[in-house]
Amino acid sequence: MARYRNEIGLAIACLVVVGLTQWVSGVYTSANAAGSAQEVVRKASILGIFALGAGAVIIAGGIDLSSGSVIAFSATVFASVCWTLTSIGSEIGPDTSTLSFATLLWATLATLLVALAIGAFHTWLITAVKLPPFVATLATLVGLRSIARLMIQRVDMFARDTSNGSTKIYLSDPGFQTWGSDYRVPLVAFVLFAASLWALLRLTVAGRHIYAVGGNEEAARLSGIRVARVKWLVYTISSVTAAAAGILYCSYIGAATPETQGLGYELNAIAAAVVGGCGLAGGTGGVVGIALGAIFLTLVIDLVAKLSPQLSGSQSQLEGSVVGLLVIVAVAVNQLQGRAGRMVFFAGPLGLVAIGLLTILVGLVVALFSPENATTRGLVAAAVTVIACGARAWWERRDRV
Repeated sequence: MARYRNEIGLAIACLVVVGLTQWVSGVYTSANAAGSAQEVVRKASILGIFALGAGAVIIAGGIDLSSGSVIAFSATVFASVCWTLTSIGSEIGPDTSTLSFATLLWATLATLLVALAIGAFHTWLITAVKLPPFVATLATLVGLRSIARLMIQRVDMFARDTSNGSTKIYLSDPGFQTWGSDYRVPLVAFVLFAASLWALLRLTVAGRHIYAVGGNEEAARLSGIRVARVKWLVYTISSVTAAAAGILYCSYIGAATPETQGLGYELNAIAAAVVGGCGLAGGTGGVVGIALGAIFLTLVIDLVAKLSPQLSGSQSQLEGSVVGLLVIVAVAVNQLQGRAGRMVFFAGPLGLVAIGLLTILVGLVVALFSPENATTRGLVAAAVTVIACGARAWWERRDRV
């Protein structure tokens, strides 16, 4: 129980969120209960796929901020290959109303090869150029999406022989879109990726090396572990899982739209991994926790979607706030496990300033998210916060005296 307390806690939290969603919307007893559940499974499975890659990088002591852009770029590569292949020998341009198995296979292989190249490029920047992982992956976060937009315009101009390219590529094959909307496809892919990563981490020498590098990179290097190879492995895993998610997103909507596809999803991937127990310092975490983290995050976002018509704010704004809050809470819990009773949070004048800021922040957030009686609820939340923090500050000072 102690060893798997994080996973057990996440499983209980998932059940609690499901209960809250049912209480708020009654969706799981409605006529569309099966459809709602399948949609949650589809979203959780796709999120879980690229969260596994982000989790592998975090376990090895790195960070990958490029997942969202890799998703958009991979969807663009996939759709571009399909357009190019269907336009060869055609006098009317690309015809994607019927995509052959060979076309889909070549497009998938090309996308995965590009993903391997992106992972290798990240590794080169980190190990040879000595860039921090944050900087290396931030560069591709910004650059890949812009390249994808330019690529779509050029491919469209080439395939249709026009002077003005579009910013989107549509794949109109109804069978392809039906395949993409079937929740079982991403679920099976997620299970396969999860099982493969679990076997790698738990049953192989390479998996033990990943944990060793994340725990102490210098000690791992001195013990003979080839750190560069370990980093190449985890960053290529991250890129390939993001590419697989990009193909699934492209098949679901039947288009590659790099301006919006995967936008901000890198935070969701990191959030799912961190909530699942992957410490940002590296060396800790597992596949089961990451999977439960992805499920929990998807359920919370679904709850926010059900609440959004009742709250003052759009769904996207609420989702961003909730995901950011979950990241802060998850990281704080990981840092404080077993040490909360010995840590001093509100020492000195800075502690008093922190109490004031937390009081204002909590009161403001509660007021903004309250559909009615916003001022009263905000003041009550602020009062509870200042009392709780003040009690903690008094206890810390008394204990030190």
